[in-house]
Amino acid sequence: MSGIEGKVVAITGASSGIGEATALLLAERGAQLVLGARRSPRLAELVARIEKAGGAAVQIRTDVTRRDDLHALVALAEERFGRLDVLVNNAGVGTISPLDDLRVEEWDHMIDVNVKGVLHGIAAALPVFRAQGTGHFVTTASTAAFRIVPAMAVYAGSKFAVRAICEGLRQEAGDSLRVTTVSPGATATDFAEASTNRRVRAEITKMRDDIAIPPDAIARAIAFAIEQPAAVDVSEIVVRPTAQS
Repeated sequence: MSGIEGKVVAITGASSGIGEATALLLAERGAQLVLGARRSPRLAELVARIEKAGGAAVQIRTDVTRRDDLHALVALAEERFGRLDVLVNNAGVGTISPLDDLRVEEWDHMIDVNVKGVLHGIAAALPVFRAQGTGHFVTTASTAAFRIVPAMAVYAGSKFAVRAICEGLRQEAGDSLRVTTVSPGATATDFAEASTNRRVRAEITKMRDDIAIPPDAIARAIAFAIEQPAAVDVSEIVVRPTAQS
């Protein structure tokens, strides 16, 4: 199946930012959506917006650190729409701080969300895709997966891991499954608010305010990968502000 219209797409981290923008764009192009995030009220508002515009969407509270939540997300897609064509592993967190801060609990949380969350999504969707004989994993990484800067060691490490996992998945996927990694640069989301280090939060906020691109720029990249014919696998896309080094 090529194009977007009629495809069943599940999205994690769908309640705001890149996930929300992706949901709105794919709904506009005719996808049937299964939306997951921890903030259920915001998910409900998003589903209502999509339905008001004539789209099809359902929601389920999803914490990607919980394996059962990802299985429930995939099961909801099969229950409501009869299949799952695309899983967008988008949920992520960036509690950025220098290593000297020793914010070990925050390091653990980033690994749980950014790395284990992606693995939980793969574990939930891969058997379904194999049974169907078709499927597409789209995972949000980061330009931090290509370039490490001070204060981002653990975050970058988690995104390097995501790229490695997705490349391994691509090589194992065979000729019927597609695997895409999308790596955003500075994007106008609430990413900076996660950092508990005031200096780092201020620096990230300033960069966002100065040069960040809108979330729908990333959504368009995701849509581009999804809409390709089944024999075309767009394996990696990097989308950054022109002004970002």
